[in-house]
Amino acid sequence: QVQLVESGGGLVQAGGSLRLSCAASGRTFSRNVLGWFRQAPGKEREFVAAIRWSLGFTRYADSVKGRFTISRDNAKNTVDLQMNSLKPEDTAVYYCAASDGVGLTISPHTYNYWGQGTQVTVSS
Repeated sequence: QVQLVESGGGLVQAGGSLRLSCAASGRTFSRNVLGWFRQAPGKEREFVAAIRWSLGFTRYADSVKGRFTISRDNAKNTVDLQMNSLKPEDTAVYYCAASDGVGLTISPHTYNYWGQGTQVTVSS
């Protein structure tokens, strides 16, 4: 059974940093894509970043480009999201997701597995 477990969320002031981690278990995603999405209250779930595990190719939403970095740790089987220069509009529940495909897609419908989410709150 595939499990994705996020950690690292919390409360931070604007301009600060947080690092989210997603631990994957139950199967290997070495040929696939893992991503991060977020959902703010009253809004749809939106794409943040994705990484193709085997080649390290990445894709970012324009709103986080230059501030967030997605990476994977083969030894720990985790995917991390380093978030710098955080803004109040980054406040949301952040979800880790995994796809059976190989494309760096931004649609949540193309991801097959989801974590429970971790809250990130950025105060002004």
